[in-house]
Amino acid sequence: MELEYTDEQRLLSDTIDDLLEKQYDPNTRLRLLDREPGWSRELWARYAELGLLGLPFDEAYGGAGRGPAELAVVLESFGRALVLEPYVASVVLGAQLVARAGSPEQKAAILPRVAAGDLLLAFAHTEAAARWSSTDLGTVAVRVDGGWTVTGQKIAVLGGDSADKVVVSAKTPDGEIGLFLVEGAALRRAPYAFQDGLRGADLLLRSAPAEPLGSTLAAADAMASVLDSAIAVLCAEAVGAMERMLWLTVEYLKTRVQFGQPLGANQALQHRAADMFVALEQARSMALLARLALGGDDVGERRRTVRAAKIQVDLSARHIGQEAVQLHGGIGMTWEYPVGHYLKRTAVIARTFGDLDELLESVGTEGGLISAS
Repeated sequence: MELEYTDEQRLLSDTIDDLLEKQYDPNTRLRLLDREPGWSRELWARYAELGLLGLPFDEAYGGAGRGPAELAVVLESFGRALVLEPYVASVVLGAQLVARAGSPEQKAAILPRVAAGDLLLAFAHTEAAARWSSTDLGTVAVRVDGGWTVTGQKIAVLGGDSADKVVVSAKTPDGEIGLFLVEGAALRRAPYAFQDGLRGADLLLRSAPAEPLGSTLAAADAMASVLDSAIAVLCAEAVGAMERMLWLTVEYLKTRVQFGQPLGANQALQHRAADMFVALEQARSMALLARLALGGDDVGERRRTVRAAKIQVDLSARHIGQEAVQLHGGIGMTWEYPVGHYLKRTAVIARTFGDLDELLESVGTEGGLISAS
């Protein structure tokens, strides 16, 4: 069991950190937030050059054939820099669904273009009436003249504002859940920015022409696997964001002087910073557990472990974020200072693919993380 980064993973992390440190400072990020499309296409092309966009795909499709560990490395670095590009939407969700459920022809047509940075994907699965369920769907797919159309409405589609193709979940006439590729031009979009600055959209599909993604038989398993993978790498991103919040806070306590001495000289504040560090290490350990669980063969255990890990990650993120803002005082709430942006990102992560109540209910219903026997 590999608990530390390999030399190759460390090199990957250092390469990404170096790029983002030079080109993704807080002021650059603020400028990106204020212009369309809300992220940098230039950096997206740079990610493609570094092989990040094809990281989890087979080499036959222009990828690097890497696994969850490498995706976690990327997302942890992205978390430290608060990256705005739709990496989770296009690579972790949309493209991985194509890789897992698509036919060989679909993979050959789509994945190399994603890896090259020429095609953006998104995954539309959430619906207003379904809460966190990925199978309780009102969107329906119907056969028409030898093809398919999809009708329904999806909400809060990450990256849905700019996706060239969208993978849409829908019920087929036989009651099964299917995945369908829909061209962006066939959608009506209501785009907006989430609280953390990332972009998304609500999507309306009215008899939109659609292409089945692989076979219906593979759709449910592919969705479950990809959603578990996405939760695990979001845990890694949250750890990166928490790490940076702690660093910003410690630096502020060292340099902010009141009554002739640094704030960090106050022992009570030192204790609060120490508690933040403990929470960070708890989250880091559970994020590692989530990533390791993806390699298991037991689907139920994988699902339970990933969600249990996210519970601790979300709790740690809430503690660290609130403490970071409080210890910064008024400056922590200003738009220009980065710590509040990190708090927003971790708060949104905590409500992605299920909030704390849903996660606790899910893990508890399945018997908890540790068996009583």
